[in-house]
Amino acid sequence: MTERQLLRYVRKARRAAGSTGQVLLQLLEMRLDNTVFRMGMGPTIPGARQLVNHGHVTVNGRVVDIPSYQCRPGDVIGVRDSDRSRQLVEANLLFPGLANLPSHLEFDKAKKIGKVNSVVEREWIALQVNELLVVEFYSRQA
Repeated sequence: MTERQLLRYVRKARRAAGSTGQVLLQLLEMRLDNTVFRMGMGPTIPGARQLVNHGHVTVNGRVVDIPSYQCRPGDVIGVRDSDRSRQLVEANLLFPGLANLPSHLEFDKAKKIGKVNSVVEREWIALQVNELLVVEFYSRQA
């Protein structure tokens, strides 16, 4: 992600209600590429981004090839109905990047379908970062 894209997310977080730092982390965590990674369909976040870019992922039954798509509670995320897409995801599910599925997601490995149940909580964001310092830094840039 470029600095310009991150600055766009900071501006969006500043407009939203609540703690700007927490909203920023939630916006980043609820991106489609990150959600696909958290479900184990991609080996890494860049790998999940590539899966999305190449059209292997569906959201609510429609192919979405935009990694920055913002997932919302109730979204159903699945694998495109093609042999190649299923093979790629099956291979990635053998060696998931993360051991635990966050509480805001659910995933059925047999059907290769996941669901976003709610917005992610700060406790599930596994980053050791002071988000207030990030917001403060980018506030000077805006």
